[in-house]
Parts: sequence; C-alpha cells; structure tokens
Amino acid sequence: MIVDQKIDLPNKADVKLKVADIFGFASDLTVSGYKDKTQWVPEIDKSYIFDPETTLAILAGFEHNRRVMVQGFHGTGKSTHIEQIAARLNWPCLRINLDSHISRIDLLGKDVIKLKDNKQITDFKEGLLPWSIQNPVALVFDEYDAGRPDVMFVIQRILEVEGKLTLLDQNKVLSPHPSFRLFATTNTVGLGDITGLYHGTQQINQGQMDRWHILTTLNYLSEKQEFNVVASKIKSFKSAKNKKLLTEMIQLANLTREGFANGDISTLMSPRTVISWAENWMIFQDIKKSFSMTFLNKCDDTEKPIIAEYYQRCFGEDLEESYNPDTK
Repeated sequence: MIVDQKIDLPNKADVKLKVADIFGFASDLTVSGYKDKTQWVPEIDKSYIFDPETTLAILAGFEHNRRVMVQGFHGTGKSTHIEQIAARLNWPCLRINLDSHISRIDLLGKDVIKLKDNKQITDFKEGLLPWSIQNPVALVFDEYDAGRPDVMFVIQRILEVEGKLTLLDQNKVLSPHPSFRLFATTNTVGLGDITGLYHGTQQINQGQMDRWHILTTLNYLSEKQEFNVVASKIKSFKSAKNKKLLTEMIQLANLTREGFANGDISTLMSPRTVISWAENWMIFQDIKKSFSMTFLNKCDDTEKPIIAEYYQRCFGEDLEESYNPDTK
C-alpha cells in the first residue's frame, strides 16, 4: 500500500481531555488530543468497555510518546482498545497486520513506473512506514510476534523515541513527526508459542523487546462486562427471556477459558465467539445448532465430550448423543 496524502493537523495535540469523563473510570489524569477529526480517525464504538489498566498504559503511549505493547489471548480486543482510545482523542490511527505477506517493500516503499511528459520514468513511492512516521499517526502493528525477521529489523530502526528511519535506496533519513506514536499487539510475550494455539508466531529478538517501554496484558472481561458488550451489539438480548440465555452462553465461554488454562481443552471461546454465537442464534433460533456451527465444530473430536459436559452444566441439557460421554 502506497500513501501520498499528508494529514493536515497541528504538529502537537491541541486539546486537553479528562480521562474520567471520556473513558468511564475514576482518574485525575488528563490526556492530549486533537480538536479536529480526519478520515484516518477510527469511528467511535459507544458500547466499548475500557479496561482501566490497559487504557492507562495506552494513554501513556499517546501522552508521553512511550512504545506500548499489548499482549493477550485472541478476541480480548487488543487492537480495538487502541483504536477506540485513538477515536476519542481524534488521533489518526493505522493498523498493519504483520502476517507473512507483509514485506520490507510494503513497509518502506518501492519504485513505480509512471508517465511524465509522455515519457516513462521511475519514481519512488513511500510505503506505510515512511508515511506514518512523518504524520501525527498512531501506528499499530497487529500480530507483532508473527512478523518476518527481515521486516522486524526494519521496525527496530524506529523503536527508539527519537528513532529516525533511513531509506538507503533514497539516501534519505526521516525524522519522526512530534505526534507519531507506535503500538503493537501480540498473542505471546515474545517468547514464542508455548501453548500450541498460535501457529506462525515466533520468538522476538530480546534486543528489540527491550525497546518497548510498556507491556500490558489485556484479559477477558468479567461476566457482567461481557454481557453488556454483547447486549449492546445485539439489542434483542436485553429482553428478560434472552438475558438468561446470554448469561448461560457467557458462563459456558468462561468454562472453556478455564478448561484451556488448565490444559483440558486446546480451543477456547473468545468474546468474539460469543458475539458470533449470539448472531447465529438470531438466525437459526436454535441454541444447540448455533453453538455447534459457531464453536463445537471447530473443536477436536477427543475434546467434544468435555465441551458437552460444560454445555450440560450451563444449560441443563445434553448436546447430541455422540458428544455425551455417558452414552458411549
């Protein structure tokens, strides 16, 4: 992706905002933000619930130019957490998923052929990294522990607060914009995948890990918070009848998380899975069928009896007989 557009904002954030008023938890702190909004600012999700500790860590990144890494299991809302803070600060935000297809060229830029005065010429177009570093942008590297080694060494150049980016092909050295900020999200803590759950992740160079100033862990929401999130997205679950159903669904999700933590099962239900289950229930109006299609069919056959037991504990009825260990 090549970006030419310059973001027209003041060099430094131009308004002060009270953390308690914006993020919904007690705090005497204030944080800087922008008065004006650009197309690069994420849309506000009014139903989003902020974890206080994670929010303060991310806000420290925005306010004090700290490099912040957010670690946690899938579906906890790590990237969304950063985006929703940026949305409330009117801070332009760009997410890059560091999958195996992202290359040095994607980040740094490349030569392109274009017509000028009816002649073909070669022109260098900056990539996402040079563009971001020269603008008041919060750059978020998603799946940071899945990045290719050659790409990671490119990123290492800018991890220092005053880190300049050298474009060797262009004989240029770029200085970061005063309001450039850098964040990352990971499923692991840079030590590789010890659970077997996140294939493709790898160990991160410890010299690079040392350059991240703040590491915070985002855990799953409490049952009450998760209920509020799902109910805010699917309004029909606010009815008295469906409240009980959603409570049982979240209880089942928590059992899978405990089972995963104890090593009993290798797959867990994230809040994202619960939302998908609720959406599928709206379609099929069948709790068993929607559960199977959303989660059970993704599980190992040897673990399905355990999950069937979780289901029975929450809903008071068995799943299909083939998953019931007492019928085998």
